[in-house]
Amino acid sequence: MSRAAGAGALGLALIAAATTFDTASLYLPGVALAGIALASGLWVWLAAAGAALLRTPGPHTVEEEQPYPLRLELRAGFLPPPGGELTDPLLREPIVLGFGAPRRVRLDVRFARRGRRILEPGSLVIRDPLRLAVREINGEGAMNGLLVLPRVEPVLAATSAGGAGGVGAPDGGGGRAALRGRLDGSAAELDLDGLRPYREGTPASRIHWPAVARSGEMLERRLTADADSAPLVVLDACHPPSEEALDMAVRATASLCVHLARGGGCALLLPGDRRPTSLARDLAAWPAAHARLALVSAVGSKPPLARRAGAVIWVSAAGEPPRDLARAAAAGGWLVSPSTGAGRADFTVAGCTGTRLRHGTGPVPSSGLAVTA
Repeated sequence: MSRAAGAGALGLALIAAATTFDTASLYLPGVALAGIALASGLWVWLAAAGAALLRTPGPHTVEEEQPYPLRLELRAGFLPPPGGELTDPLLREPIVLGFGAPRRVRLDVRFARRGRRILEPGSLVIRDPLRLAVREINGEGAMNGLLVLPRVEPVLAATSAGGAGGVGAPDGGGGRAALRGRLDGSAAELDLDGLRPYREGTPASRIHWPAVARSGEMLERRLTADADSAPLVVLDACHPPSEEALDMAVRATASLCVHLARGGGCALLLPGDRRPTSLARDLAAWPAAHARLALVSAVGSKPPLARRAGAVIWVSAAGEPPRDLARAAAAGGWLVSPSTGAGRADFTVAGCTGTRLRHGTGPVPSSGLAVTA
């Protein structure tokens, strides 16, 4: 309001000068200037009284590049605003206020990168056309907990022509491909470790018929080697060459976990964890794992590697697997990385290539955890 007060003071000074020096020509500009200042200030004050900018946020999580719904509502004061603008950090450009300005704004915002976002509230600026009086109103509805999750992309089988075909997509062209772990038969079904509900596709030899006869419910034997036989996806965030490379590795990890879990189950080992997280076919544990993937940052050491009966898929932003990866995984060791490997890529996912490793450090073109038609 300082400019309006200055204009009003100048008008009063002109009126005083006209009275003192008996100069009638100063009355008109003095009265006009004082009247404009008073009218501008009063209009802006009444328009700002009771006015508010409300933001209705959407859900607390959203995947990368997916639309995030955002709603802005402008509550008017005692009078419509003479002018001004509505600003918000998520708006590409301010919305000019006027008699035809919208009262509600619907936005679909997209976030290109994962991580936690703090959505600062917008602001409502009300001013007269001459900008003599200005009032700024801070918006309501700040959101500090929006989590942008890494997007899940399809796993694509590398073809002989250098292209890629869908893996696990039930389309009509080229058959149904599946990415699956080939388990070492000597490591499977070691000891009985209780019972669990029957899963479709389980061999009849695993069904516990006495329990079925007693309860009438289909139950199967749970074996101690089951968890160890599931494919293990390991995310290596040690010294990534760039933030984009780490983001690609995180997306590849998320995509592989969803793909393998839907195919029968898998395990996930994140940086800083000593034990992997099991992901079953129903994906009940996936939301928590997905949220943790969104917050992964670069670390200075590689995850621990223990011998497993199942396949180990090592997802590395830097493209450097452990030397004993292929030996530690009885069903095969795999390297998934944004960098281009020396051997033929067996599959691609989220901009990364997946290649099976031989004993030692180099890749081989055979299939242990394979893409098959």
